[in-house]
Amino acid sequence: MGPADAPIVGKKNLATVINQQDETAAGRGIGGTGGGIDGYYDGPGLSETTRHILTLVRRNLLLIATIVAAAIGVAVVMTMLQTPMYTATTSVQINNQSEQVLGDQLGDQQNQDASWDTDRFLNTQLEILRSRGLAERVARRLNLYSDDRFLSAMDLPPFNANQTEAQRRMLVLNLLRGGFSVNLPRETRIAQISFNSTDPAYSAKIANAFAEEFIQSNLQRKFDSSAYARKFVAQQMEEARVRLENSERDLNAYARQAGLIRTRSASGAGANGTSGSSDGGTGSVTAASLSQINEAANTAKAAVTAAEAKWKAESSVPMLASQAVLSNGTIQALLAQKSQVETQLQSQRTRYLADHPSVKALEAQLASTNAEIRNVASGIRSSIRNEYVAAQSAEGQLRSQVNALQNQTMSEQDRTVRYNTLAREGDTNRQLYDGLLQRYRELNAAAGISASNVSVIDQAEAPRSPSSPNLMKNIFFSIAAGMVLAAIVVFMRDQLDDRIRMPEDVEEKVNLPLLGVIPKETEDDLATQLADPKSPLSEAYSSLRGSLMYSTTQGLPPILLVTSSQQSEGKSTTSFATARALSRVGKRVLLIDADMRRPSIHSRVGLDNAAGLSTLLTSQQAAMSVVRATDEENLWVLTSGPHPPSPSELLASPRMAQILEELAKEFDSIVIDSPPVLGLADAPVLSAIADGVAFVIEAEGGQRGAVKASLRRLRAMNPVIVGAILTKFDPNKSSNRYSSYYGYEYYRYRSEETA
Repeated sequence: MGPADAPIVGKKNLATVINQQDETAAGRGIGGTGGGIDGYYDGPGLSETTRHILTLVRRNLLLIATIVAAAIGVAVVMTMLQTPMYTATTSVQINNQSEQVLGDQLGDQQNQDASWDTDRFLNTQLEILRSRGLAERVARRLNLYSDDRFLSAMDLPPFNANQTEAQRRMLVLNLLRGGFSVNLPRETRIAQISFNSTDPAYSAKIANAFAEEFIQSNLQRKFDSSAYARKFVAQQMEEARVRLENSERDLNAYARQAGLIRTRSASGAGANGTSGSSDGGTGSVTAASLSQINEAANTAKAAVTAAEAKWKAESSVPMLASQAVLSNGTIQALLAQKSQVETQLQSQRTRYLADHPSVKALEAQLASTNAEIRNVASGIRSSIRNEYVAAQSAEGQLRSQVNALQNQTMSEQDRTVRYNTLAREGDTNRQLYDGLLQRYRELNAAAGISASNVSVIDQAEAPRSPSSPNLMKNIFFSIAAGMVLAAIVVFMRDQLDDRIRMPEDVEEKVNLPLLGVIPKETEDDLATQLADPKSPLSEAYSSLRGSLMYSTTQGLPPILLVTSSQQSEGKSTTSFATARALSRVGKRVLLIDADMRRPSIHSRVGLDNAAGLSTLLTSQQAAMSVVRATDEENLWVLTSGPHPPSPSELLASPRMAQILEELAKEFDSIVIDSPPVLGLADAPVLSAIADGVAFVIEAEGGQRGAVKASLRRLRAMNPVIVGAILTKFDPNKSSNRYSSYYGYEYYRYRSEETA
């Protein structure tokens, strides 16, 4: 069974079967206007999009290179024209800090690791650095509002005398904030404060000023943050003072009214120096007197008891046997004197008689001494008795006073209840006032010694080399910008380009099923490639033959018209190659050259063009009389013949239909090489009498507008358009994917392997 008689396998395109290596290829349904294949590819995925981009890059490589080169040139010129700028940088460390305004100790501070809010805190500090207020502080610190050198450093002319203060202020602040920048690297607390100007010394000076003013403003904010606390404490202290004064006044007024005389100390101790728990730390004069006199009465009672015991002991013994008398110094001296006198008297009595004058004198002296001893002893005993009597009298008086004071104290206790209440209220107010006063002093002291959480790590120094313009950096960015611009240009060019370049464009742009893709070959290699059955070109036409054999429900159209929208699109070559490919599968094929304006088939087969289609159209000769065989088996040719004056009229005549009907009986398949559609009426006329039309489109040359216009002209004749053939396709200009998908690399590999 020959290929012509092979049954149709499902609804698959033979080209899809041949190219099974592409997993995204889908079977083509049968239908449509020309009964052709509905679809052959599901659409590009991600890899297809990438390949499409690579195709655009390869196709527009020169344009991309030109745009990038132009961008680099612009960058180089702009770099040369720019004024050198110098950037000085100061490094500061920013730490989280939480200050206890009402701490237990003066100026007590503690660092707080608020890790959950660190990023927000650091970003807040960066915004403070960028704030207008900090720029104003720097401008005032450096007196920039009248400094022409600052404007010169910012590459501006000096201040104009006509400028107002507000205009100068706005200009300076804008320049400061424009040249200032701050950067905080991730995972650090070291902020980089930079300033950019044409003067390196000024850049360092302003960068350091920003850092110093940032620290000063931070301290000022901390000092101001405690102002409310100080004001609040001062207000509370004043209210406490008023309450204390009122409570003291009420206490004194009640004491006068009640006739109470109380003693109070600043510490709240009683009159006796001890804290009074029952009287609120106050002491009554009556109670104090009662305590003192009662203590004195107890002492007097003890003295009476001692005196009484002493007197009883003294009165119960002889006078000269009393211990009190004997212990008296006078008595002891008199006794010693008496003993001496008695000794002398005894000595004189042994010597003299009783009436001797010396004896009489010593006896008189002894009597006088005894009398004196009795008088002194009697006085001592009388003094002991007097002490006892005096003690009794004193005790009696003190007991009387104690009784009187007890009555007065008990009378005061009823009047002291209200007094104690007022006294406790006064003590409470005094303690509150003293506490607030102490806190107020601590606040004032702590506000002036606050520590800063910002410290300078590295001060800015005048840079030795400019930071901009940076030629390499500008070139790098210009390359990036040029590539972006080139991408936009290429994209827009691709979107606006209506030329059919790739196989996918056939369906997307002209809505025709793709029958085959013919690779591009040079004119010198064309004949050689067609002659070689294993060449990529021959294999492509073999694949096209398979598609044509299953292009309709009846298989290969008996009469196939090959046309294109314009000339030189590969129409004649496709007609010749298709006819020869069909002949090689055992079909009797006739190739008719219907392009009587620019015939080319006779030269391809090496025949003269003395007689041909025009001869048959202008005569009644038998059709087979001018049909000639070729060197290819089963392939015959009907050349165009002599050039007629009006080819369109001849082709539109009924004679043309008769010729085709006569020839169809002799051949299995007839392939007609038609003139282009645009500008000529030949192809539409022939499409009406052909069984199928294959439309040739040149890759890179065929435009969607021209193809659609041609198809509209053809469809006006209601032809059967079986599909489109993309010719002169160069896979190297598209992507490697098309080279493998359409089998060219495979065919080339097989050819080399066989060789």
